[in-house]
Amino acid sequence: MQYLKLRSRGEFVSYLQELLTKLGYEIPATGYFGNMTDAAVRDFQKKNDLVVDGEVGIKTWTVLIEKTRPAQQLESKFLGEGDLKDFASRHNLELAAVKAVNEVESSGKGFLVDGRPKILFEGHEFWKQLKARGINPASISNASNSDVLYSKWTKVHYIGGTGEYSRLEKAIALSPDPRFKEAALASTSWGSYQIMGYHATKLGYPTVQAFVDEMYQHERNQLKAFGKYIEAFGCINHLRSKNWAKFAYCYNGPQYAQNKYDVKMANAYKKYQA
Repeated sequence: MQYLKLRSRGEFVSYLQELLTKLGYEIPATGYFGNMTDAAVRDFQKKNDLVVDGEVGIKTWTVLIEKTRPAQQLESKFLGEGDLKDFASRHNLELAAVKAVNEVESSGKGFLVDGRPKILFEGHEFWKQLKARGINPASISNASNSDVLYSKWTKVHYIGGTGEYSRLEKAIALSPDPRFKEAALASTSWGSYQIMGYHATKLGYPTVQAFVDEMYQHERNQLKAFGKYIEAFGCINHLRSKNWAKFAYCYNGPQYAQNKYDVKMANAYKKYQA
């Protein structure tokens, strides 16, 4: 595990924040080791007879993971080498290319430490999805629900980790009308590859709920959805030809160059070819 301390950033910080949240510390999974995270780490260390220095090394990691270990081991939901080989064979893709895309385009892991799939709730999409179902979002929008219902994209309301489920549940609870739940699930991205729920029927799932149920099962189900996505939207041919720029544009949109997704995949492909 990566050594972390105040002002560290990245996926391991987000994971640390997930673990601390599961233990009852109220901190957002921002991926930044700020003062709130530092205070939580120090409190955890004090309560578990560890050196109280706010630094997360092997001893603190070991105790954290042991204290938060779920009854059902998360490892049973993780992708294995065989899953990637099966995916490559099924879609007529080179294994090194599949591994490269999995490394760059997945979100690192498909599940939170509590066993639920990783999600991100999008309030602007909730606005659109309600309108598509005949509900006027402007008529129910107010200050109390402004963190889950808004007309334009913003990341200001993102919490990350389990906090995104709180936002999703709040959106669903706005009305007992089943259209609200369907719209909320459709407005959420799911799993390792963060596929939006509103793509469900185009990808061959009978309903949004059926898609969500699949995302809860295993990372291989999330990989299967990713395969459906790149076939449905024509990205798979670019992956077969290893045209990383076109694949990245197809999957990530025009912002791919800003994040250098094509360069990252090309480099990862070379690594896995060796």
